[in-house]
Amino acid sequence: MNAPHLHNPLAAEKARILAEALPYIQRFHGKTIVVKFGGNAMTDEVLKAGFAHDVVLLKLVGMNPVVVHGGGPQIEQLLARLGKKGEFVHGMRVTDAETMDIVEMVLGGTVNKEVVELINQAGGKAVGLTGQDGAFIRARKLQLSAKHNGGGVDLGQVGEVESIDPSVIGALEAGGFIPVVAPIGTGADGTTYNINADLVAGKLAEVLAAEKLVVLTNTPGVLDKDGKLLTGLTPRKIDQLVEKGVISGGMLPKIGSALDAARNGVKSVHIIDGRVPHALLLEVLTDQGVGTLIRSK
Repeated sequence: MNAPHLHNPLAAEKARILAEALPYIQRFHGKTIVVKFGGNAMTDEVLKAGFAHDVVLLKLVGMNPVVVHGGGPQIEQLLARLGKKGEFVHGMRVTDAETMDIVEMVLGGTVNKEVVELINQAGGKAVGLTGQDGAFIRARKLQLSAKHNGGGVDLGQVGEVESIDPSVIGALEAGGFIPVVAPIGTGADGTTYNINADLVAGKLAEVLAAEKLVVLTNTPGVLDKDGKLLTGLTPRKIDQLVEKGVISGGMLPKIGSALDAARNGVKSVHIIDGRVPHALLLEVLTDQGVGTLIRSK
């Protein structure tokens, strides 16, 4: 009798990975996943194309991805070309009226259209929006509290989220579209505000009662002081690690909005390494994952 035909090991590995993805596809079918797109994943051509494919695949298997993007490096480039120097206080861009025009041009224009186009090229149906569209992100001026030693500094048109109306996103999702959101909000008097993209992604995940918030960063995830990856965290555990000084420095602001989302009903938050090709698929559809998982409980 002939020996059974030996399959290509690569094909067998692909089959194993697809089989591993099935329970995740079943579990997250029809669920909303908010993705903060930033860091290298947003500037490297190969990673950008991979990200767009991942988003389209998640949509095609029945999930509802919503993309929120930043655009810091692109804003810096345009400011430099115009001979204007960016000024930061506590990591936040001081935004006068002229800078706000540039922020709107870059975030609501160039960057947003590029992300939309990448997703469309990959076979999805993306629609770009800013918080002004349908007045869906209401903002108010961000006041630096006295505890910041720059308490007296006026950040200009830098805002925080006052409220989000989920109906625009809901209508797009129902129509089979992938919303791509630029983090610009409108005040009650019509003033536009530049809002931190992590903040918008976190609040949007809360308001949409998202299954997951996935934040792409330029680090492997949340690291302790020795650079070891921490995962399987809960808000309580993170508070303890911060108290002990295990999580400190640059990691704290990164997990601020993630923590808020986990405390306010988003089932799981993932801080992942956007420098890993197809990081989004690996995190959502495989057992291993590629970053820090924070569970709501």
